[in-house]
Amino acid sequence: MGMTISEKILAAHAGLDRVVPGEIVNAKLDLVLANDVTGPVAIQEFAKLGIHSVFDKEKVAMVPDHFTPNKDIASAEQSKILRNFAKEQNLKYYWEAGRVGIEHCLLPEQGVVLPGDLIIGADSHTCTYGALGAFATGVGSTDCAAGMATGEAWFRVPESLKFVFNGSKFQPWVGGKDLILYIIGKIGVDGARYKAMEFTGEGIKNLSMDNRLTMCNMAIEAGAKAGIIEPDEITLEYVKTRAQRDFSVYISDPDASYEKVFEFNTIDIPLQVAFPHLPENTKSVDEASGIKVDQVVIGSCTNGRLEDLKITAEILKGKKVHPEIRCLIFPGTRDIYLEALRRGWIETMIEAGASVSTPTCGPCLGGHMGILAKGERALSTTNRNFVGRMGHPQSEVYLCNPAVAAASAVRGEIVHPREVVNHG
Repeated sequence: MGMTISEKILAAHAGLDRVVPGEIVNAKLDLVLANDVTGPVAIQEFAKLGIHSVFDKEKVAMVPDHFTPNKDIASAEQSKILRNFAKEQNLKYYWEAGRVGIEHCLLPEQGVVLPGDLIIGADSHTCTYGALGAFATGVGSTDCAAGMATGEAWFRVPESLKFVFNGSKFQPWVGGKDLILYIIGKIGVDGARYKAMEFTGEGIKNLSMDNRLTMCNMAIEAGAKAGIIEPDEITLEYVKTRAQRDFSVYISDPDASYEKVFEFNTIDIPLQVAFPHLPENTKSVDEASGIKVDQVVIGSCTNGRLEDLKITAEILKGKKVHPEIRCLIFPGTRDIYLEALRRGWIETMIEAGASVSTPTCGPCLGGHMGILAKGERALSTTNRNFVGRMGHPQSEVYLCNPAVAAASAVRGEIVHPREVVNHG
């Protein structure tokens, strides 16, 4: 019996020839990361261990992205803890405001995470890096501290679920966000609890890296331990100019065992909207059409990449954001922001009446720069729509892809993009 890509990565890092689901292994880590929310707690726990140096200054990353630029004294103190620790430990990977980006956009872009890596991060959306063919998972701050100290972590080898997308054709404007929302709608937010979600098939091979990162980002919204896609030519083209070190490519064996296999035809999947208050409450955009919104948010670690901004600019070009709503746009990193500037997209967005922000996680978690008031409704390209996620407990969040968000910003209500632009 063969092994899945997830099992192979865990086995290699545990120094074993083979692992099986349910087995407990201790494995060496390629990267440990934390942010300005989780990092200070991890640093506090690290200090309690009595160890003065991290296991490897080139394998620990601190990313102050959640409340950057700092919104108040408390968040400034949090960032200061990260800053001081990074300086004391001489960490290779630390970015200050003005250079920092949203961590799960920034680390792939900068070549910090690579195929075949085993990564833990004190942030649940660490699973994003599975798009590169890495096994990456979120952990608590205590496990993060232990990882920083020892360079190791224990894992229960997860069962794998295989999601096969047949066909290379998609409905207009459908992308990775729609595929993952569609899956979550089918299996539920607990449907992949502690499983590795492996995405494959012709449909996946025809997705760009930006779309693959979006898919793996939301594996946690199905309860997964990890989301993962086998590296191919698109992956290698993406990493070859970014990689700062050697990496290994793993693929699943043809006779690998999966707990369950799901098959979908990509052409059958329509644009998705997740209704409050769970990502599993998905419907087609046509079923959501006409729902009025107060705020549209485009960006985050889910949909703040260059292709997301391209789609947004194309739809907003020559149009205006509806006068009764606000549209907030958050590029994922400085480099994404700069490239969008060069291509004229930022000017298009601002001329349309959108507010374009420096890279930050702020509005996604209801932290700052986009808080919802009581009774307000947002349509967002972010990853979660739990009660109170973006502000007041009596506000509502709907989730969608950038095309739906941009078109809805123009109309002031949820709408299919075809209602705003003629699809060429």
